[in-house]
Amino acid sequence: MSTQVALKPTALEAALPAFRDANVLVTGGLGFIGSNLAIRLAQMGARVTIIDKKYESGGANEFNIDPIRNEVTLVVSDIAKYSRITSVVRDCDYVFDLAAQVSHVVSMADPLMDLEMNCVSHLPLLEACRKSPSDLKLVYTGSRVQYGRITKTPVKENHPIAPVDTNGISKHAYEQYCLLYNRSYGLRATSIRLTNTYGPRNVMKHSKQGFVNWFVRLCIDGAPVEVYGRGRQLRDFTYVDDVVDACLLAAICRTEGRAMNVGGYPTSVRGIAEILRKIRPSMKIVPKPFPPERKAVEIGDYIADYSQFSDLTGWSPTIPLELGLRRTVEYYERFKSHYW
Repeated sequence: MSTQVALKPTALEAALPAFRDANVLVTGGLGFIGSNLAIRLAQMGARVTIIDKKYESGGANEFNIDPIRNEVTLVVSDIAKYSRITSVVRDCDYVFDLAAQVSHVVSMADPLMDLEMNCVSHLPLLEACRKSPSDLKLVYTGSRVQYGRITKTPVKENHPIAPVDTNGISKHAYEQYCLLYNRSYGLRATSIRLTNTYGPRNVMKHSKQGFVNWFVRLCIDGAPVEVYGRGRQLRDFTYVDDVVDACLLAAICRTEGRAMNVGGYPTSVRGIAEILRKIRPSMKIVPKPFPPERKAVEIGDYIADYSQFSDLTGWSPTIPLELGLRRTVEYYERFKSHYW
């Protein structure tokens, strides 16, 4: 049933019927991006199965799928240890592989665990996809961390790959497996390299999975926001709804065999803090020296060139930073008890 669509830049809504009644697997579907994607898919009429390990200190949170809890099948398991993975994938039209360990600092402290979670444990899934008779499409979410220290912005896909942490290496390794399976076996697989994603349903208990969510928590708690150095490091930031759109378009467009950037709206780290202070004027911004463990994995300025993905799919970010951050603050203020 898997369908590919040639899109015009504004044709996302017209393409979405491709997911109605489709069988879809989302790995990491209790986490930040995965849960937002699962909700959108279920709302479009897809039959969604979620596999999530719920590993300690990760972002899995069953409240994340509360709006669709009775509409999806939830499997709590490591992908590699789930005995029915072959039978699940056999009937799939689309597989979104989002399960990951995303902390850069944690990856350096435990590289074997990072490699296992970001690469090795996914290989049984990839094998099941290869053997599936359904001609499914697999979308993997890669990361800007694969590039390492940036030599030139905006960053194109041909930028040198030189990760500064083991997280970037393990993510890139699995991406290469996906592309290899496309070349060697004809598996319709693609990777989209995400930048800094923010929004509702992120982990808020610690700062190891992105600084934007932590800044939001501090803002809501009335605590000072600490900015390392002068906070001039540039990043581009993508609201999670825009990332969900990118995942959907990657699935239904002719993107197989490619690894492409997905970007967002650029500003500095301090710029994010300034927008939050605009939302909550009482918030204080405090400069702080870079901790050594953070300095070691600092990549410099990063702004993605996402023109290749945009040309193929018509995608571009639509939620400006201030609007996205206001929505994010409002969500966590409403559901604080489920995240703090």
